[in-house]
Amino acid sequence: MAKMIFGGVEENVVTREEFPLSKALEVLKNETIAVIGYGVQGPGQSMNLRDNGFNVIVGQRKNSKSWDKAIADGWVPGETLFDIEEACQKATIIQYLLSDAAQIAVWPTIKQYLTPGKTLYFSHGFAVTYSDRTGIIPPKDIDVILVAPKGSGTSLRRLFLEGRGLNSSYAIYQDATGKAWGKVVALGIGVGSGYLFETTFKKEVYSDLSGERGTLMGAIQGIFAAQYQVLRENGHTPSEAFNETVEELTQSLMPLVAENGMDWMYANCSTTAQRGALDWWRPFKDATLPVFQKLYAEVACGNEAQRSIDTNSKDDYREKLEAELKELRESEMWQAGNTVRSLRPERNK
Repeated sequence: MAKMIFGGVEENVVTREEFPLSKALEVLKNETIAVIGYGVQGPGQSMNLRDNGFNVIVGQRKNSKSWDKAIADGWVPGETLFDIEEACQKATIIQYLLSDAAQIAVWPTIKQYLTPGKTLYFSHGFAVTYSDRTGIIPPKDIDVILVAPKGSGTSLRRLFLEGRGLNSSYAIYQDATGKAWGKVVALGIGVGSGYLFETTFKKEVYSDLSGERGTLMGAIQGIFAAQYQVLRENGHTPSEAFNETVEELTQSLMPLVAENGMDWMYANCSTTAQRGALDWWRPFKDATLPVFQKLYAEVACGNEAQRSIDTNSKDDYREKLEAELKELRESEMWQAGNTVRSLRPERNK
């Protein structure tokens, strides 16, 4: 484990050079990994583990869309694909990758298979951090670990197939066997992490919930919508408004930031763009800082977790979700986006 300096702060980081795949395979050579759930993270993590040579099976509810998707991805019923209980029975490591709401519902089933010495793996600190709300309290005689890829399961799989990696955080909640560190790092390498940085279950869920509601999804959609509305109200066409709000950012500028940093991107834009960006980023920070502070406080006190549990546990959750997504999908801005994407050159080759 290397010590690296980020912004003047020393952090524990594990790289693939330091902990290669061959070492990960050796650490887990006698383990059977059961990936429970085949929704958001399950497909990417399980297929990456399979392609990397680990002994992995999938546990999923039979006769569901996810069961059928698993079969389409090459998992074989009775060989590498089982119902949840049978997969948990066979496993020494249970990767609990159901949604947060589903984890609560299925926990009584999972818990009975967590016999001494087994390992329970999460990709989100939600269930354990908010155990007073979820009821998920792992037995004391098992290892409890976390690997949280910093992106969707789809991105994890895509980058893996490109020979790259998606950075992940890792954490140890319980080390009953004395071998939890080796297991968590080996699994992090196995699922396709670029590098692994240390955190805790609580810090992971606090940062994750804040990020999803903030710059990763919630805040960025809000900023997009606000700028698009102002441009449209001032007579700009949908195409111009969308290109100046979304397309240029995602297709041109963000790749430069990802490759070289914001300062490099600023330095390689026009002097007019530089001056405006440098003058205006602070007013945007000042305007949004109170919102982010309120958001973090709501996450830390558990209000955001409870809202998620209450909403996502209702029988009509999916119907209401689809209605909200439909509103986004049918908004003028994202309808314009559909048209703009269809005109990208690669679509017409």
